[in-house]
Amino acid sequence: MRTVLTVLATTVCLTSLAHTQVPMPTPAPDQTPALQQGVSEPVAPEQTVPPAVAPGAEDPVAPAEQAPLVPAPTVPPVPLGARTFTASTGVIFTAVRADRVVDFEMVIGYLEAALETSTDPGVVAQARGWRVLRATEPGPNGTVLYMFLVEPTVPGADYGLGRILSDAYPDQIQDIWKLYTGALAGGGSLLNLTPVQPGPLPPATPGSLAAPAVTPRPAPPVP
Repeated sequence: MRTVLTVLATTVCLTSLAHTQVPMPTPAPDQTPALQQGVSEPVAPEQTVPPAVAPGAEDPVAPAEQAPLVPAPTVPPVPLGARTFTASTGVIFTAVRADRVVDFEMVIGYLEAALETSTDPGVVAQARGWRVLRATEPGPNGTVLYMFLVEPTVPGADYGLGRILSDAYPDQIQDIWKLYTGALAGGGSLLNLTPVQPGPLPPATPGSLAAPAVTPRPAPPVP
């Protein structure tokens, strides 16, 4: 009995040893192992593609520094236009807003003071025949009408207020000019006036107008 058991045990051991030494078959390189049921095919990890870089933008350049803002220089106001006369007598009509009469007449005060104190020979010559008058009747659209009456004129001289006021009040001209332009109701009208010289009257004939009799003026009394 013992002999039989020993033989069986030896046989089992040899059989187990034979199974252990036999290598497992490996699949060929070009063969794909079968997928197990319920197991999905492995997916390669997603690759991240770097964004495209625009040509010439590899090296970012810092924006140029902005130049500091420089305030514009103060420029004296420009007159409304050259006002010159060609005749010996001239008139400038100016319409002023009724609610800005005080401002306009303040500017006239500056003008008269500048004409009186100027040392410019040209301005002194202009001041001799320059008068400022105000109409009693209302002007168009309820404005107040002013007249610059110049007799005699200085031919070719500029009678615009801007030049005279700028020379007399260089530090106040901005404020004075605002008063002047704010009071105007429109552009001024310039007229050159010449004396009327009537021609000779026709001789008196029957049925025609008789020439007026010229009566000599009496001489003034001698004091």
